[in-house]
Amino acid sequence: MGPKMKVTAEFVFGASHRLPYYNGKCFNLHGHNYHLFVTVEGAVDAKSGMVVDFVRLKEIVGDKVLSRVAHGDLNTVLENPTAELFAVWVWNELKASLPGLAEVRIDETEDCTVVYRGE
Repeated sequence: MGPKMKVTAEFVFGASHRLPYYNGKCFNLHGHNYHLFVTVEGAVDAKSGMVVDFVRLKEIVGDKVLSRVAHGDLNTVLENPTAELFAVWVWNELKASLPGLAEVRIDETEDCTVVYRGE
């Protein structure tokens, strides 16, 4: 087993949402260009030299998350899709398929970020 480290991949996608319990502009349907960062932590495999294969990481995130939300409406997967609850949803969608899942980061805008590291 090699050294332990974190590996992160970034995914950029557009999606809409509305916050049904918010008293303000975000109550109305609107969209964001989200930046999703998924981090896996583990030991570097002695043979492959990798913690996780980036190609496989991208396939899993694409299948479990992006296929359901990119260019769509987050309200179809969450009743109240705040950035915080969306991060928890992403975590829950990925945890069974990504051993070593360490962090989900969502940049809803360029200056508003949520980080979730599991329970």
